[in-house]
Amino acid sequence: MENVKAYGVQSETAELDLLQIDRRDLVATDVQIDILYCGVCHSDIHTARSEWGPAKYPVVPGHEIVGRVTAVGDEVTKFKTGDLVGVGCMVDSCQECSACKEHLEQYCENGATMTYGGADKHLGGHTYGGYSEKIVVDEKFVLSVPENLDIAKVAPLLCAGITTWSPLQHWNVKKGDKVGVIGLGGLGHMGIKFAHAIGAHVVMITRSPGKADDAKMLGADEVLISTDEEQMKKHANSFDFLLNTVPVGHDVNPYVTLMKRDTTMAMVGAIEPLDAVHGGLLVSKRKNIAGSMIGGIKETQEMLDFCGEHNVLPECEMIDIQNINEAWDRVVKADVKYRFVIDMKSLKGA
Repeated sequence: MENVKAYGVQSETAELDLLQIDRRDLVATDVQIDILYCGVCHSDIHTARSEWGPAKYPVVPGHEIVGRVTAVGDEVTKFKTGDLVGVGCMVDSCQECSACKEHLEQYCENGATMTYGGADKHLGGHTYGGYSEKIVVDEKFVLSVPENLDIAKVAPLLCAGITTWSPLQHWNVKKGDKVGVIGLGGLGHMGIKFAHAIGAHVVMITRSPGKADDAKMLGADEVLISTDEEQMKKHANSFDFLLNTVPVGHDVNPYVTLMKRDTTMAMVGAIEPLDAVHGGLLVSKRKNIAGSMIGGIKETQEMLDFCGEHNVLPECEMIDIQNINEAWDRVVKADVKYRFVIDMKSLKGA
C-alpha cells in the first residue's frame, strides 16, 4: 500500500484541500498510473456537495484521468511501463451480467464501481478519483491514449467526450444527417465537434444568440435560436437526431416538434424530472425521447481512436490544483469554455 497526495473534501460544505490517501499494491491484473492531467466535471461538484444524495467522505473527485503507466501486474498483457493511458468514470464491474458481456459496463446489472465513491473491494471503504498523484486500476478499465493527441486536452474526452459520442454511435448518426445539439457547454461543445467530424450537418440549438460565433467555430453549420418562433417553424420536422445536453429539467416539447418521424432525442444532461411531455407530439410521428449514460470501455477506446484519427479534442482551460476551489465556483456559474483540466504536476509540489 502506498500513501499519496490528493485533493478532496471532508464534508459537503468543506472546500477542497490537500490530504493523503492510500493506493493499493498491484495485483496480477493491475496497472499503476502516474497522473499527469485530470479533468474537472460538474459531477465532481454534485458528488462532493452531496447534491445527488449523501456522499461518502472524504471525497477525492476526478474521473477524467490521463497519465503514464509506471508499473504493471504479472498478468497484464495490454499495457507496459511508459504507455500513455486514460481512466474514465469506471474502474470495475461484475464482468458477468448481460450488460458487461455486451461491453456496456456502464449499465452493469450489479452496479459498476465508479472511479470515486464506489465500493473498494481491495482496501475496503470507497474509491478515490483522479485529483491525486497516482491511481491503480485493473487493466480492463484502462484505455490507450493516441500519442499524437495533445495530452493536456485529452482528459475531458473520458467523460464529456464519451457521454456525447455514445448516443451518436448508438443511434447511428452518419454523414449527411441533420443533427441538432441542444445546449452549448462542456457536453454540447463536444457534441458539435463529434457530429461535425462524423460529417453530419450540425445545428446548434440554443436560447442565447451570443453563443452563435462559438458554435460555428466549434463546427456548427447553423445556429437555431429556440426562442424564435419563426426559426423553430422553419426547422420543424426536419432533424434526424437531437442530442440534448441541457443539465437541468426543462420543457422538451419545443424540441420534439423539430424531429422527423421515427427519430430520437437523446437526453445526456438532465438527470432530474422533466416538465410534462406532450404525448401527442410523440404519438403523431412515432418520435422517441431516450437517455444515454457515458459508454462502455470498448466504445470509449473506439472514441479515443477516432479522436486520434481526426484530431478531435475539447476546448480546455488549464489550472493548477491550488486553484481548484475557484474553478469549481466558475463551473457552477458556467464561466468556463469549455472544460477545466488540472495540471497534476502542481500537486507534486503541494
